[in-house]
Amino acid sequence: MIRFVKMHGLGNDFMVVDAVQQQLNLVPATIRKWANRHTGIGFDQCLIVEPPSQANVDFNYRIFNANGEEVSQCGNGARCLARFIHLTGLSHQNQITVATKSTTMKLTITDDEQVSVQLPPPIWDPKGIPCLADNTQSTYAIHIGEHEIKIHAVSVGNPHAVMLVDDIKTAPVTTLGKQLCEHPFFPEQVNVGFLQITQPGQLDLRVYERGCGETQACGSGAVAAAVIARRYHQQPQKMTVNLPGGQLIIEQGDPQAPINMIGPATFVYQGEILP
Repeated sequence: MIRFVKMHGLGNDFMVVDAVQQQLNLVPATIRKWANRHTGIGFDQCLIVEPPSQANVDFNYRIFNANGEEVSQCGNGARCLARFIHLTGLSHQNQITVATKSTTMKLTITDDEQVSVQLPPPIWDPKGIPCLADNTQSTYAIHIGEHEIKIHAVSVGNPHAVMLVDDIKTAPVTTLGKQLCEHPFFPEQVNVGFLQITQPGQLDLRVYERGCGETQACGSGAVAAAVIARRYHQQPQKMTVNLPGGQLIIEQGDPQAPINMIGPATFVYQGEILP
């Protein structure tokens, strides 16, 4: 039997598994089976905490989308991971450093049980995102059928495309989100954010996540939208990002500085499942 905890960050839900004190040998087919919301546990991502594989890191942090694909970043998941580590007694420190496939993050549990995640500076270079452009541009033109779509692009540990919309409620998240996610311009696919700036420091956002579809909240998507809004749309250092599942606070000083994301992480239940 494998012990797990079900958690969510603003409705973005996770199966969180301790691979420090129990042995795992997961394959994509198993994760897809568990992710099924009718016959399994049901989740957007499966999060695995492992012993550290490098110096100056407390734990390794692995993320698998519902389709079984391993990805490099999940901001909402990082907050849940921090509280999971506390809940299970793996660490009693209020500040924890974790390493993913692509980056390291500092996770801080605050007195009100919110979690602050510090991420490295964003990557704007097309090769680092990655996307098929020769140089960094403020917007990139993507052709879908006869239509040209203008998007911003950035990596915050995983790739994001963000487009501004006039009305977030009517944005074609499911259809256009999927088309942009799977477009050849992004060789590793991309998370797609639909962003409406309602007033200074207030961002409304919906995100189509690769391997999941639209989710109630996307932490890294909120970070990507905020750094794009700060760099290209004159937004302030501190921004509130309103997602379908709730709010996240994103702070960044200089546009090339590390980024802080602050938000909740909620325990749902714990259980056991056959591998």
